[in-house]
Amino acid sequence: MVALFAVSLGVAAYSTWGERKVAALLQDRIGPNRTGPFGILQPLADGGKLFFKEGFVPANADRFLFYIGPAITMFISLITGAVIPWGKSLNIGGNSFQVQVASIDIGVLYLIGMVSVGVYGMMIGGWASNNKYSLIGAIRASSQMISYELAMGLSLLSIILMAGSLDLYAITSSQGSGKIWGLIPADGMNWNIFYQPLAFIIFFVAAMAETNRHPFDLPECESELVNGYMTEYSSMNFGQYMFGEYVNMFISNALIATLFFGGFNYPGINWVTEHWGENAAGIISILAMLGKVVFGIIVFMWIRWTIPRFRYDQLMHLGWKTLIPLALLNLIVTAAVIVFVAA
Repeated sequence: MVALFAVSLGVAAYSTWGERKVAALLQDRIGPNRTGPFGILQPLADGGKLFFKEGFVPANADRFLFYIGPAITMFISLITGAVIPWGKSLNIGGNSFQVQVASIDIGVLYLIGMVSVGVYGMMIGGWASNNKYSLIGAIRASSQMISYELAMGLSLLSIILMAGSLDLYAITSSQGSGKIWGLIPADGMNWNIFYQPLAFIIFFVAAMAETNRHPFDLPECESELVNGYMTEYSSMNFGQYMFGEYVNMFISNALIATLFFGGFNYPGINWVTEHWGENAAGIISILAMLGKVVFGIIVFMWIRWTIPRFRYDQLMHLGWKTLIPLALLNLIVTAAVIVFVAA
């Protein structure tokens, strides 16, 4: 638990540095380069500024809810990763341990539940601020979450049907052996992306919308709403919202890697386990999982600095009239293949 907490915060902190570096690369700039070599200490400087900056509460704000809003966002984002398997088992003192905080049979339902609760942090913060821009941002956030959670859940159902389990460890393990399309032997490469490319696209788009990333950052939308539901926040209250967003991006990419890209599986994982031992395979699997997550985060950043945001009507149209019908169609086809072909 402590390790996951530390890694989540560390990745969130250095994602802010990575975001600036990726933006600088795409815009032919240098990016942070003053605080430490290559600006590597910039997140520490930013954190120090937020810690020592004066906290401001609007005169007519609901003080209790004003503080609770960002705390909920941060708390939910940190506990969501508890059910994700971060690596193959490790042998310690002759006993095998899963690299997972909580191994539960309904891990997918847990994740969907936590994602649904996370929107309350934005809603409460926007309402408590007593600011019209904050309130509009909060309403946008809730509408956006509801719209894209449906498509996300439907795309998840196709993966659940294939794996026959709601346990994320079982879903990951099912991608570590077998043959791709029943033809090509795949040691650690029988990933769901080969079977569910449409579900992946739907889930990926919904994940960007759930984390309020471009081109779906309508709840913040600086050109229209100042800074959306975060407009009245400063100091570490603002920091909790910002860090919560980056932790959500980290967890979302970990979930994408788990569901579609084999999770901790990598080419030759069973051979490594057999010849090099359980611990060697486990350590490499952790590195493989983190590598997939980091790559996904870079793609999120690349998209942010490449594509302009949608209009709000386009956002809702995409969610309700495009992604949900496609997800339903994909689910029906998957169920039909499992019943009539796989059987």
